Amino acid sequence: MPPRDPGTARAVVRAEVDHGRAELIGDPDRPQAWTLLVDGTAQSHVDLADPEHLEFEYVRRMGHVIDLAAPPWTPLRALHLGGGAWTLPRYLAATRPGSAQVVVELDAALMDLVAARLPVNDPGLRLTSGDARAILATHPTGSADLVVLDVFAGARTPAHLTSAEFVADVRRVLAADGVYLANVADGGDLAFARDQLATVAESFPRLAAIAAPDLLAGRRFGNVVVVASARELPLDELVRRTAADPFRARVLSGAELRERIRGARVRRDRATTPSPVPPAGFFGR
Repeated sequence: MPPRDPGTARAVVRAEVDHGRAELIGDPDRPQAWTLLVDGTAQSHVDLADPEHLEFEYVRRMGHVIDLAAPPWTPLRALHLGGGAWTLPRYLAATRPGSAQVVVELDAALMDLVAARLPVNDPGLRLTSGDARAILATHPTGSADLVVLDVFAGARTPAHLTSAEFVADVRRVLAADGVYLANVADGGDLAFARDQLATVAESFPRLAAIAAPDLLAGRRFGNVVVVASARELPLDELVRRTAADPFRARVLSGAELRERIRGARVRRDRATTPSPVPPAGFFGR
């Protein structure tokens, strides 16, 4: 049995990994659920008994998009850039059996820890250790129905995963009707998120952003989910689902989104930056 934190009586597993210190902390409300933290930043929450349970707000919103990406139970070819504890790959395997998924994680020791402590028994799931952009470049054109970007290093998305050149390669790898999902962390006037939306819009004609109202109002730091495709997005149903969540969110698209990103900069490799540093104690992931 894993050791328990004497202050909380929760099971805790701690390990040094390639890029920091990982902790798996048992969820007191869900007997087979765990939260993964790296250097104190929450990376993932998974429930081994119920992989369809999505705890984090932004992950629930990504789950809605995945649900609407194709008819129910239709398998998808998915490329997950950023592994964590594989929350969305587990969800996709449960809701769309037979999906072919590749999970890319830079930290090989972290991947080994998750595989040992929180294993997934799914033959369609393939794990790859390496840099997300380098591995993306090796994938054939049109080979994915879904690309998910959720990469953080030191609580920030690395600069080389925020550029127009990177997004163009995502577009290349996606099928004609494929969907791109990206987790963008920002706060205040959302200058970084606005630039990211403008950058994604250069490659994708259909674009939406999902975020909590107080985040859009500049009152806190948090997660903006970027949704992009070459085809029409299921916006009406997405609005209904996000509005019905315990933590409601808004879906921005069309003229409203264009107005939001007016004046934003398209970020290119020669002049891009990592995502902003989150405030102390941020637990939004």
